[in-house]
Amino acid sequence: MKQSAAEILREYGPFRDVERVHGVSFDGNNVWFASGEKLSAFDPESGQNLRSIDVAAHAGTAWDGRHFFQLANDLIQKIDPDTGQVLATIPAPGGGGDSGLTWAEGTLWVGQYRERKIHQIDPETGAILRTIESNRFVTGVTWVEGELWHATWEGDQSDLRRVDPKSGKVLEKLDMPAGMGVSGLESDGGDRLYCGSTSAGVVRAVRRPR
Repeated sequence: MKQSAAEILREYGPFRDVERVHGVSFDGNNVWFASGEKLSAFDPESGQNLRSIDVAAHAGTAWDGRHFFQLANDLIQKIDPDTGQVLATIPAPGGGGDSGLTWAEGTLWVGQYRERKIHQIDPETGAILRTIESNRFVTGVTWVEGELWHATWEGDQSDLRRVDPKSGKVLEKLDMPAGMGVSGLESDGGDRLYCGSTSAGVVRAVRRPR
């Protein structure tokens, strides 16, 4: 396993009226983050806040290219990005103990925080297709270029892990500075991993090793 210190490229925020960031997603242009009762977007180049959608947003956020999927208590909501309307809901696999959320290969991947698990689920029904075990509390989850990454948060320490999507074996680990807890996690499809903060209204960009 490769292990190194996380290289923080940039910090966005603190965003007004945001105590902490829950989920993070990327729509190909802008970064979106969940902060309890709304989903907000900012431009990753300028850092400027762009718009918000009023919707329950308690944990992970995912983007499938057309819609957002958003954890809200024990449900996953499918949201129209233009109108903010909730189009459908499915049960979340953790029954409210869910954390990260991402979209890959036509399915949703959901972190289950205290159970230290990641589930691959059917986006239409919520049925669990596969489960991967971790040895730390799981927060954010993302896929990039065939790599599965997830964030952990336990005690005062977070790290970002690249894991084998079949076995869950840790292949690479990036240690975050003490006190910088990571909630949501999302890739920009390149060399940036966007990390939500567990204790402040900020999003941090971390370099993804290539």
